[in-house]
Formats: sequence, structure tokens, C-alpha cells
Amino acid sequence: MPPLRNDCFALPPGVHWTPVDEALDMLRSRLRAVVGQEDVAVPDALGRIVARDVMATRAHPPLANTAVDGYGFAGGRGDGPHELPLLDADMPAGAVPDQSVPAGTAVRILTGAALPPGVDTVILQEDVTVEAGQVRFEGPLKQGANTRAAGEDVVAGAVVAPAGRRLTPADLALLSAVGVGRVAVRHSLRVGVLSTGDELVQPGAEARPGQIFDANRPMLRALIAQLGHVAVDLGHVCDDRAALAAVLDRAVGEVDAILTSGGASAGDHDHVSALLNDTGTMQMWRVAIKPGRPLALGLWQGVPVFGLPGNPVAAMVCTLIFGAPALSVLAGAAWRAPQGFAVPAAFTKRKKAGRREYLRARIRDGRVEAFASEGSGRISGLSWAEGLVELPDAAGEVSVGDLVRFIPWGGFGA
Repeated sequence: MPPLRNDCFALPPGVHWTPVDEALDMLRSRLRAVVGQEDVAVPDALGRIVARDVMATRAHPPLANTAVDGYGFAGGRGDGPHELPLLDADMPAGAVPDQSVPAGTAVRILTGAALPPGVDTVILQEDVTVEAGQVRFEGPLKQGANTRAAGEDVVAGAVVAPAGRRLTPADLALLSAVGVGRVAVRHSLRVGVLSTGDELVQPGAEARPGQIFDANRPMLRALIAQLGHVAVDLGHVCDDRAALAAVLDRAVGEVDAILTSGGASAGDHDHVSALLNDTGTMQMWRVAIKPGRPLALGLWQGVPVFGLPGNPVAAMVCTLIFGAPALSVLAGAAWRAPQGFAVPAAFTKRKKAGRREYLRARIRDGRVEAFASEGSGRISGLSWAEGLVELPDAAGEVSVGDLVRFIPWGGFGA
């Protein structure tokens, strides 16, 4: 694939605090797919991203057919009793009609069977009485009742899976129904996850005073998997610039993008941003978002690197807001804006102007509750929450009962 430009993350001159929407627009306009493609059998394509539009090879249904078990004939019937002679024949599903049904007669026909010539209407078997070779029923019955027209669902040549769509079980049913056996899909995006910092130890190990357990890497690996990508564990690196560079070097060729947490600001021990500065691709995005703000973005030997905040709450929020749609594009899918819903608030909140805010939240009894503390160090709030409440950039005040935008985790694609 052609490499990304070195300036793909560059902000316009003079921008210091970038609004969330502006940052998202820049990501959307500057990123593109970085993975190749392959053909796979449709049953093996679940969760894969379509590389080229997929067309229906034939219509669905291919022929006009019956939607019920019953008796077929031509034309509707008005009010009152009706009686039609019954042909000595059956039309099961899968059979090719080999005779016409004369006008004024009926034929036994089963669900899914193609309508033979002379049949355009079917009456349910529960609504008739069959006796002495006659079918009797009470009208009215509309012409075309209980039948499906050829191609009423999908016409031959129609796009049934556009490029950029992530295939669902329902998609596999549709592709199969219109005769598609193989589909061109993108290679799965491999996303490396790396933690940095002397203060980190692995969960289950012994932590000295002043050390903390690495919560980011398990969280980000799981989040990447839920977003439909392949998470690659790049491990943990202490505050050692040479060691960090060696890990990044090894990751090139193994991953298509890298998420790091910690070391992404401008301090003496922020080696992620320092190394990206050395490559000449480093861009520090100071985004007007809470929690979050600094994002270190750059390329390491052509591989996009997203330097996330070290705080787990900020790391998760920034991954959902910026990482999820950006990785979607890199994977060859469409840009995915989060899907939120207007829900009455069960909390009060006074917000200052200047930053987009995201509150950990959940739905209870038709209203959205916010986590008791907005502290970005309260990891328990992520586990408690079922999504985020998004508060706009402007100043505002939320009262109980006011509609707020709630984005469930699934609304981010997770």
C-alpha cells in the first residue's frame, strides 16, 4: 500500500487548542486504508471489511413464489363462497413448473415454490375446505395475495455489500441468498498496544511503593478486539528511549498501527513524543476534550502511532473518540461516527465553556445516570459505566430531566 505522508497529522499553523470536531475532521480527511485485501469464502467472512462493492449475481427471490402453504390460482376473488376444481398435482419448493394452471382451477402449492404459469394468487390451506376434488373458501381475497414477486427483495446486479462495510451474520445470509460464494475483504488491521513507564508493573506481580499495575494494556487490547481488529501485545517498556525505539523497530512489519499509553506529553521522560520528534513526524494535538487533551500522533517507519494519555480513563475515552474512527479508516472501513441517543438526565451538572466533556454514564429506568466523580483517576467509573454522556463545547447547565446525548459502548462500535 502507498505510505502515509509524513505530514498526515500536521495541524494548521496557529492552532493551540483544537476543538474535538475539528480534530475529527482532520483525521477523517487525512487517513486512508493501509491494509491489503484477499478473497475469502462467504462463510469465513464474518467481521471482515469489504474491499470492493459486492453485486448480487441473481435476483432474490429469483422467481415469483408463494409465501405460504396453500392453493394457487389466477386472480382475486370477491365476497362470498367460491369453489374451484383442484388439479391432480403438487408444487413443492424447488420444483420447476412444468405445466400451466388453467383459468378457473387451483393447484396445491407449498411455501417457497415457484408460481406456475396461470397462478398469481395463493390462499392459505387453513382457509379452505378440500372435498371431492374441489377447493372451497369464502372471499374476499386480493389478487397477488400470499405471493412474492421475482426480485422484490434484491434485483440482479444490485450492490448487496458496499466497500467499507464490516460483514455481519445477516450480511452473510444476504450474500449467500443472491449466489455470492466468495468476497474480497481487507486484511485484518493489526494494532500494536504498548505501555510505557518506570512506575508500571504487571498485574499479579509484586508492586513496590510508588509503583502501579498496568491497567491500560489489558483494557486497550480488549477494546481493539471489540472494535474488530487484531490486537498485538507489544508489552511494557520502562523509561528508556533506546529500549522503546527497539520495540517500535520490531513492531514495524508486524503491525499496521500502534497505540501507546504514557510518555506522550512533553516532559523529560516522555520518550514516545521525543522519538516521534526525532522522526520529524511528531504532532502534538492539544485537543479541547475532558478527560484527555494531549495526543501525540506520528509515524514510525511509516506505521501510524497514536500516543495516548497514561491515565486509563483518558486513554479509553481518547481511544473511543479518536482511535476508533481512525482505526476504522486505516482498516479499510467507512469512518464511523459514534451513534448516540437523547435521554433524560438523572443528574445535574454545570459546565464551563471551552472543552467537550465526556461523563461516564449508564441507563437506569429510562434516564441516564452519571458516575459520582469526574476524576480521571477513578477507573472504577469505567467498569460502572455503560457508555458516555457527551456535553458540547459551550458552557451549559444540565438539570434533572433535560435531554443529554448518551453514547453506549456499542455506539462506538465496541
